[in-house]
Amino acid sequence: MSQVTLEQLNAMPEQTAQATFLTCCSSEAWARGMTAARPFANHAAVYETADRIWAGLTEQDYLEAFSGHPKIGDVSSLRAKYAHTKALAAGEQSGVNSADEETLQRLAAGNQAYEEKFGFIFIVCATGKTAAEMLSLLEARLPNARSEEVNNAAEEQRKITRIRLEKLL
Repeated sequence: MSQVTLEQLNAMPEQTAQATFLTCCSSEAWARGMTAARPFANHAAVYETADRIWAGLTEQDYLEAFSGHPKIGDVSSLRAKYAHTKALAAGEQSGVNSADEETLQRLAAGNQAYEEKFGFIFIVCATGKTAAEMLSLLEARLPNARSEEVNNAAEEQRKITRIRLEKLL
């Protein structure tokens, strides 16, 4: 995702703006709403509008956004994702559980169980979280009812979208 100025975002042709917003969140309805809401007066207006539009979407729109995330379910992709955390944890906090093989195996199994139970992948704003923290969150959310989990995942997606918008601008 390349950065743009607020002025560039406001001036983009409709199709380009929608494609740009889709890099932040893969819900077509959200991207259309953001495109239609331009021009934005400032960055705060972008973020407030993003939250307002997100809150007004349907479950189907949320599921569309969730499907835009890569599935983290196999151990080899998890191993690659968390390869650096073991060294970081050892250097910072010796008592922190790092991305050991057991954690990765449990995370892979938990991701699969989550998707089977809820019908969509586990969504969490992973920025700054270790594999062990992700596992803890996943295991805490697995017993939830589907309706509660759609809401939890939607809130996590909102946070992810905000971070992506901040990187975009």
